[in-house]
Amino acid sequence: MSNLLKGRRGMSSEKSSTSHHDDSPVAARLPASDEKGVVVDAESAGADTSGVDPKKVLLKMDLRLIPMLALLYLLSFLDRGNIGNARIEGLTETLNMTGPQYNWTLTVFFFTYCAFEVPSNLLLKRLRPSIWLPSIMVAWGTVMTLMGIVQDFKGLLIARLFLGVTEAGLYPGVAYYITMWYCRTEAQFRQAMFFSAASVAGAFSGLLAYAIAVSNLRSRRAKSSYRGSIVQQKMDGVGGYEGWRWIFILEGILTVVVAIIAYFTIYNFPETAEFLTEPERAWVVHRLRYQGSKDSSQMVAESEHFKWKYVREAFTDWQIYLGLWMYWGIVCPLYGTSLFLPSIIRELGYTSSTAQLLTVPIYITAAILAVAVAWFSDRSGQRSPYIFACMCVVGVGFIICISASAHGGVPGVVYAGIFIAVCGIYPAFPGNVTWISNNLAGSYKRSAGMAIHIGVGNLAGAMASNFYREADSPQYILGHSLELGFLAVGLCAVVGLRWNYQRINRKRDQMPLGEFSDAENSEKGDRAPTYRYVL
Repeated sequence: MSNLLKGRRGMSSEKSSTSHHDDSPVAARLPASDEKGVVVDAESAGADTSGVDPKKVLLKMDLRLIPMLALLYLLSFLDRGNIGNARIEGLTETLNMTGPQYNWTLTVFFFTYCAFEVPSNLLLKRLRPSIWLPSIMVAWGTVMTLMGIVQDFKGLLIARLFLGVTEAGLYPGVAYYITMWYCRTEAQFRQAMFFSAASVAGAFSGLLAYAIAVSNLRSRRAKSSYRGSIVQQKMDGVGGYEGWRWIFILEGILTVVVAIIAYFTIYNFPETAEFLTEPERAWVVHRLRYQGSKDSSQMVAESEHFKWKYVREAFTDWQIYLGLWMYWGIVCPLYGTSLFLPSIIRELGYTSSTAQLLTVPIYITAAILAVAVAWFSDRSGQRSPYIFACMCVVGVGFIICISASAHGGVPGVVYAGIFIAVCGIYPAFPGNVTWISNNLAGSYKRSAGMAIHIGVGNLAGAMASNFYREADSPQYILGHSLELGFLAVGLCAVVGLRWNYQRINRKRDQMPLGEFSDAENSEKGDRAPTYRYVL
């Protein structure tokens, strides 16, 4: 049995079981291991799990996994989007950058960010989450800190390229990591809890930028009457750095410190989780392996070993590419608002410091709504209705923004429109990611598929970073309209996905059982007749 606890789900063989399965702990058995300690079958080891309390196990997992994941993503989103705060504190003026040059620094981040997501997700399971996630975190924290000392546009551009490389693995990695621990009907609530950290990051970034800017302003006022050397006159902030530089430096250092802690606080896989008892580990592993065919009368275990064919299948899966339009419909508004929200609010006539503070209530409200919507979605076992409704809320918000901006003279109404839009964006996003992950079967296909979905989907960030042009301020009607256009296409994609999933599920309900063996169905993954898509 000691060998078993060294096994990982990513090394499991495909031997399956056809015994009765449900979410209760009674039916679960601890997977047996072969002579190499690899998990082989979920029924043969004989560990009694009848005493397992499912709610207690889930609570233990939540308390040990989600807080650290949320902190990692908070720092990631903070480091990625703080350039928007730095801009209104003088970044473009100090580096003598034009509006198009600033947009390019936003755009290039997404090229490397998207390119490295699939390799990173495949490495996550091979190298262990407790090693891979903190390591990339140290890398991007270092890059972020160095962004605080760049001297020109080229330096900032290169730094943003490397920030994309180092941050690429975090979000798809954490989203995939959650699927290693939680079943399909539990995943969105956990995705939302850690993704809502992005909302908190937006609020925290605004507060931090406000505090740094105020400190820098006081420093400049104290030194304004002093006449010294040219060098001394330019030392208008702590350590001689402008306030926007300290936004990068302090947040980068914080990221590195948290990464060092993460090496000791991130758990790898349920099979090796020390905080779970042996029967609890058995129950968690068993239900994860059989969740895809739960609604079928023939129970088939998911494939857990690596084959390149699973990666190829992910690249050719129709649902990922249709899902991309849904993703873009949500992520274009997400990145557009996160990168430009402080600037948009400032252009409405507020001071820079007030603009920073006005972003805080938007993000806090969005975080609460994201968790609440996810809870209802998991309870109902449905994804598409909640995604569709939230996207409609986003549409209402942008319509208000466009109408109020065209009318002019009503900054409060524009602010209200942005508020409503963000409150729809943040609940929709975890639902979108969870829905696709719910419908990809096989550990490595899910790993690659989620990385493709999120990676290519994040090219929306490259597009959205050019929606809000300086020439269009302060109305930004073009930017709001483009966000609304992508949103409309995304709504069509949601309808298309649900219709196809329903059609395939009905077709499979009519198919005779026994056409394929359990091993063949396991190989087929979500294309097996025993698999049912989540709607």
